[in-house]
Amino acid sequence: MASPTSTNPAHAHFESVLQAQLCQDVLSSFQGLCRALGLEPGGGLPQYHKIKAQLNYWSAKSLWAKLDKRASQPVYQQGQACTSTKCLVVGAGPCGLRAAVELAMLGARVVLVEKRTKFSRHNVLHLWPFTIHDLRALGAKKFYGRFCTGSLDHISIRQLQLLLLKVALLLGVEIHWGVTFTGLQPPPRKGSGWRAQLQPSPPAQLANYEFDVLISAAGGKFVPEGFTVREMRGKLAIGITANFVNRRTVEETQVPEISGVARIYNQSFFQSLLKATGIDLENIVYYKDDTHYFVMTAKKQCLLRLGVLRQDWPETDRLLGSANVVPEALQRFARAAADFATHGKLGKLEFAQDAHGRPDVSAFDFTSMMRAESSARVQEKHGARLLLGLVGDCLVEPFWPLGTGVARGFLAAFDAAWMVKRWAEGAGPLEVLAERESLYQLLSQTSPENMHRNVAQYGLDPASRYPNLNLRAVTPSQVRDLYDVEAKEPVRRMSDKTDSGKPATGSVATQEELLHWCQEQTAGYPGVHVTNLSSSWADGLALCALVHRLRPGLLEPSELQGVGALEATSWALKMAEHELGITPVLSAQAMVAGNDPLGLIAYLSHFHSAFKSTPHNPGPVSQGSSGTASAVLFLGKLQRTLQRTRAQGNGEDAGGKKPRVEVEAETPSTEEPPVPEPDVPVAPPSQYQEASAEDLCALCGEHLYILERLCANGRFFHRSCFRCHICEATLWPSGYGQHPGDGHFYCLQHLPQPGHKEDSSDRGPESQDLPIHSENNMPSRPSIPVAPQEGTSPVPSQPTRRLIRLSSPERQRLSSLHLTPDPEMEAPPKPPRSCSVLARQALEGSFVGWGMPVQSPQVLVAVEEEEEESPCSSDEEAEEDVPLDSDTEQVLWNLAKNSGTMNSYPTWRRTLLRRAKEEEMKRFCKAQAIQRRQNEIEAALRELEAEGTELELALRSRGSSPEQQKALWLEQLLQLVQKKNSLVAEEAELMITVQELNLEEKQWQLDQELRTYMNREETLKTAADQQAEDEVLRKLVDVVNQRDALIRFQEERRLSELPSGPGPQG
Repeated sequence: MASPTSTNPAHAHFESVLQAQLCQDVLSSFQGLCRALGLEPGGGLPQYHKIKAQLNYWSAKSLWAKLDKRASQPVYQQGQACTSTKCLVVGAGPCGLRAAVELAMLGARVVLVEKRTKFSRHNVLHLWPFTIHDLRALGAKKFYGRFCTGSLDHISIRQLQLLLLKVALLLGVEIHWGVTFTGLQPPPRKGSGWRAQLQPSPPAQLANYEFDVLISAAGGKFVPEGFTVREMRGKLAIGITANFVNRRTVEETQVPEISGVARIYNQSFFQSLLKATGIDLENIVYYKDDTHYFVMTAKKQCLLRLGVLRQDWPETDRLLGSANVVPEALQRFARAAADFATHGKLGKLEFAQDAHGRPDVSAFDFTSMMRAESSARVQEKHGARLLLGLVGDCLVEPFWPLGTGVARGFLAAFDAAWMVKRWAEGAGPLEVLAERESLYQLLSQTSPENMHRNVAQYGLDPASRYPNLNLRAVTPSQVRDLYDVEAKEPVRRMSDKTDSGKPATGSVATQEELLHWCQEQTAGYPGVHVTNLSSSWADGLALCALVHRLRPGLLEPSELQGVGALEATSWALKMAEHELGITPVLSAQAMVAGNDPLGLIAYLSHFHSAFKSTPHNPGPVSQGSSGTASAVLFLGKLQRTLQRTRAQGNGEDAGGKKPRVEVEAETPSTEEPPVPEPDVPVAPPSQYQEASAEDLCALCGEHLYILERLCANGRFFHRSCFRCHICEATLWPSGYGQHPGDGHFYCLQHLPQPGHKEDSSDRGPESQDLPIHSENNMPSRPSIPVAPQEGTSPVPSQPTRRLIRLSSPERQRLSSLHLTPDPEMEAPPKPPRSCSVLARQALEGSFVGWGMPVQSPQVLVAVEEEEEESPCSSDEEAEEDVPLDSDTEQVLWNLAKNSGTMNSYPTWRRTLLRRAKEEEMKRFCKAQAIQRRQNEIEAALRELEAEGTELELALRSRGSSPEQQKALWLEQLLQLVQKKNSLVAEEAELMITVQELNLEEKQWQLDQELRTYMNREETLKTAADQQAEDEVLRKLVDVVNQRDALIRFQEERRLSELPSGPGPQG
C-alpha cells in the first residue's frame, strides 16, 4: 500500500500527532497539521469537522469513527448543547483534560491553561473497567498501541495525558502552556464578565478572555478561593515511588507484575523482606509500563534506621523535606525493595529521570488527605454569574493504594460537564448546585461493584453510571451558602477536624435517663434497689441483675445469696465482656469501693447504648441484638481462643479445670488489694472525687482517664502504650498475643513461638482459630460458699486431632471445595457486601488462587471480543505473554480444560490470568481500605481522648462550678464515650474482615503447597513427603473450618438484625 504522505502532506503531520511521545512534539505536529490544512488551532468543534473533512484516509477514518460515535450520543445534541458557554479549565492533568474533552463535545468554547510545559510524570495509574472502555472509545489504541495489553490494567500518567491532549486538540480546545492561574478578576462594571489573573503576562487574547464557567483541576495544593477543605487524617503514612528504566528486553517482559501485597494479610512476605534487606514495609505494588514502577508504604523507624531520614521530626513537612532525606540512601532503599519483590529478575535496576534530570524516586506523605466540602459554587457580581467546579485532586485527594484516583477523577469530570450542561440549559443556580452536590455525595462510595455493570452505556448523563440515583438528595435550600452575590468576599477555610466516619447511633442518655433505664432493667430482682449510679452498685447484685436480664441462663439470682460483693462484681464484669461484648471501664475493686463514679456512669452508658431497645419483659436477648457489641464480642472470643490454643501449644493446661475462685484474677485488677465493702454510703455522683491511684496504665504507669482506658487480658492500658514490643505497631483486636515468658505484648508477626524454629516465626497468624459456638465457652459462674464442683470447667480441653489420609481424588475435591450456606440464609445484596458472601465466593474459587472466580463461557466470549477489538503489534503480543510458574500454569490449564474453553477460545490463558490479577487487585484494595480506616479511627480516638480528658478534669476538680454546668459536662463526656464505643465497634468490624483476608491468604498458600505434592507420582513420594502432605491437608481442613465459623457468625448476626423494621415482630 502506498504511504499516505505520497498524496497529502497533511497526512504526515497527522501521523506525527498520533505517534508523538513528547508534549512539545504533539504541539508542534498539530500546529503543522493546522497550517497544512489552513486552520487556526483552538477553533472548537467546527475545527474538528474541518480536519475530519480533509483527512479521510483509512488511518484517520478509524479514529473519526470512534470520536463520532461518542459525539453522536443524544446528550451532546450534535455539539449544540453549550454553544453559548465559555469555559476556562485550569490544569492539564488527566482530569482537567478529560473535562475539557467533554465540554468541547458539548459545543462549549474551552480554553485550558497549564503552568507546566511538558509531561514528565512516570507514575502509573490503575484503571477501572469503565475508564478502559472510555479511553478506548476516544481512540486510546490509536495513540498508544500498548494500552492495557498486560496482565494488569494501568497506564502511566504521562501516556494518559498525551492521548487526552491529542483528543482535546483535535476537538478544538485552546491550550496555553507555561501560564499559571493565580485567581479571579471580578467584572469591574455591569456588562463585563469574569476574567482570570494569570502569570506571567499572558497574550492579550487570553488576558481579555471572559468566561462564565471555571473548572479547576490544578491539583490538591490549589483550591480556588471560597471552597472549604476538610482534612481526613490518619496516622503517619510514608509512601515511596520509584521508576526504573524499562528496556523491554525478553527477560524484563517475563517478570510478572505485582497487583499488590499487603502486610495485613501476608505477613510472611514482609517478614522475609525484613530479614533479607532490613526493609520494613506495609505494602508494595509493581506495574510494568513505560517504566518499571514501584510504590510502597515504608515505616518511619525503618527509614531512620537505614539512614534514609537524617533525623526524626514530629512535623511531616520537616520529616520528609529535602534537607532531611538522603537521596543516595533512598535510592538504595527503593532498589533493594524492588529487587527483592521481583526476585532479582529485572537485572540491574537503573532509575528513570524525572523532570529535573534526577533519579525518579521520591518519598511522600499521605497521612492527611484533603477533601473539598463542596464541589461547586456560584459567584455573581454586577449581574455576571460565574459557575465554579472542582475536579481531580483539588476535589478529593485519592488514597493511592485503592487505585481510585483516575476513575473517580473521570467521574467527577463527567459530573462537572453535566453541571455545565444544566447551567447552559438555563437551570437556576441553586438547582444546579443542589444536583451537583447530590452527585458529589456518591463519589466517595463508588466502586466497580456498585456502579452499573454495562460500562458500554456510560455517558455524560449520571443515570447511565450511578444506580439508584437521586438528584434531589440535596435540596436547593441546603446550598444557599454556595451562592455568593455581589460584594460578599468568600474566605477559604481549612477544617482540621478528623473524619471520624459514621456517627454514633442513637441519642445519648442523660444521667437521669440512664438511671431510669437501669431501674427498669433491674426491677423485680431480690435484694436489688437501684437508687443512684454509685452506691447502689457496690454489692455487685445490681450489675449481676443487669447482666442476667440481658443474657438469662448464665446463672439464677438465687445463686448469688451469700456471694461476696467483690466476687459477684468480678463475675458480672467478666460475663458482660465475654457474653455481651461490653468491655470493662473500671475494675471490680473500684466498682465495689465506689471511688470512680464517672467510670461507672461511662460503663453503664455502654449497656444503655447497646441494649436500650431491648424489651423489659424477661427473655433471652439474641447475641446479635447489640449492633455495637456483636463484632467486639466475636473478636473477644477469638482472642481468648487464640490464647488457649497458644497455651496448649506451650504445654499448659489452659482448657482444663480450675477452681472458681480464680475467676477474680481474670477481671481488670490492679496491684492494690481488694477494697473492703464500705459501711457508709458512697457519696452521690454529683460529688466527683479525685480518681484513685489504681487508675494507672499497666505499661507506662501514668494516669488513665476514662476515654483513654483500653482493657486487655484483665489490665488497663493507654491505647498509645498498647503496641508490639518489637515493631511498636498498634495492636488491633484479635491481632496480638502476650508471651507467657516475658509478659510483653506482640503483634502476631513478631510473637515468639516457643518450640519452633526461627524460620517459622514469620508465619504470621497461622495459629489463629475462630471460636466455635458452644455453651462451654462461657466463663464459670461466681463461686458460692460451698466446695468447688468438678464438672463446671469453663473451657473443655479440645480433643486431639487424628491424622487424616485421603486419596488423590478426595484431595482434589477438598482443594476445589465449594462451601455454600443454606440458600434461605443468603444475604440480600447491599453495599458493602457482607463478609459471608465474600468468603463464600472466595471459597468457590479457592483452587485457582486468590479467589479467582470460574468464568462462564459467556463471560469469556465478552472478554475475547473486548480484547480482540483492536489488532496488536507483535511486540505488544510478546509483552502480554507473561510466563507463569508451574503451579499457576497448571491451575489455569485445569480451569480451561474443565470449563471447555481451551479449544473454543485461544486466548484463554491470557484471559484467565488477567481475571486472577483483577481479583488479586480487589483483595489488595480491600486490605488497604481497611488499613486506612483503621488509621483514621486511631487518629479520631486520640482526639476523643484529648477532649474527654479535659472534661473529666473539669468534672473531678473541686471547684465551685454550678451543678447545671457539671451536668452539661457529664452529658458531653457521655457523648464522647458513645462516639468512642461506636468507633471501637467499627474497628472490630474491620478486624473481622481482616480475619477473612488472612484465611483467604492461608488457604491460597496451603492450596499451592498441596498441589506441589499432588502433582508428584505416588510411587516417587518419600515417607517425609507423605507426612508433609498430610500436615498441609490437616491445615487446609482447619482453615476451611475456620472460614465456616466466620460465615456462620456473619449469617447469625445478619439474621438477628433483620427484624429492624417498625413495630414488634412475632
